[in-house]
Amino acid sequence: MNTNNKHIILKTKNLTIGYSAKKVQTVVASNINIELHKGELIGLVGANGIGKSTLLRTLTNVQSSLSGEIFINSKFLSQFNNIELAKTLSLVLTEQITSKNLSVFELVALGRQPYTNWIGNLSKNDIEIIIQSIKQTNIEGLKNKKCFELSDGQLQKVMIARALAQDTDLIILDEPTTHLDMYHKAYILKLLQKLVKDTNKTILFSSHEIDLAIQLCDKLIVMVKDSTVIDTPKNHIKQGTFNLLFPKDLIVFDENSAAFKIK
Repeated sequence: MNTNNKHIILKTKNLTIGYSAKKVQTVVASNINIELHKGELIGLVGANGIGKSTLLRTLTNVQSSLSGEIFINSKFLSQFNNIELAKTLSLVLTEQITSKNLSVFELVALGRQPYTNWIGNLSKNDIEIIIQSIKQTNIEGLKNKKCFELSDGQLQKVMIARALAQDTDLIILDEPTTHLDMYHKAYILKLLQKLVKDTNKTILFSSHEIDLAIQLCDKLIVMVKDSTVIDTPKNHIKQGTFNLLFPKDLIVFDENSAAFKIK
């Protein structure tokens, strides 16, 4: 995919992420320079504890960076107020939702909150966007069910529909395939790929499903101990990036099959 002339949705410049407590900084990763372009599916991969969730929380302003800059649509992240940011990016986390007594339609409708009036009345346009989001995620048959009645895979599709209803340029998901079996992991990631093609939105997700991400993503952000690199899966394979992800005593990356194998 040629991205040279594509609009940059998100960009970081010399970003350092981590934590500050009692004037002591703990650096998780530094010198992060990435660009996310319009209409791309981007996977974020790395070993457990490398800092994937910290990076996503920092990019979405859930936690502060230690240094460096983050831009969304060429504007400093720090310059967005809450409503502006909610109209620009939507976030799907792995935490259990607290509103499982809502119907699927009602949960998806929460995505319209940045646009509704102070009492939350839905306009005709809001309802059309909600219905479209439900169709795009293939959950029409679930819209009247209560969320507590859903399987993990069904609930994940509902959460993606809510993010679509928020109608943002950028959707960020933290490990959307957690707790799913192999079929539903592939289904969710294939759905994200289709949504990128159908909507031209930018979708960034973190995942441990590296083999699937290699097959489906336009770009991959690979976090290793000393660097964070973004490139196409093909270029990562050529440059040997995946060989740096894990200790070589147990698994290795096979370039021919583009997959990890047990020694």
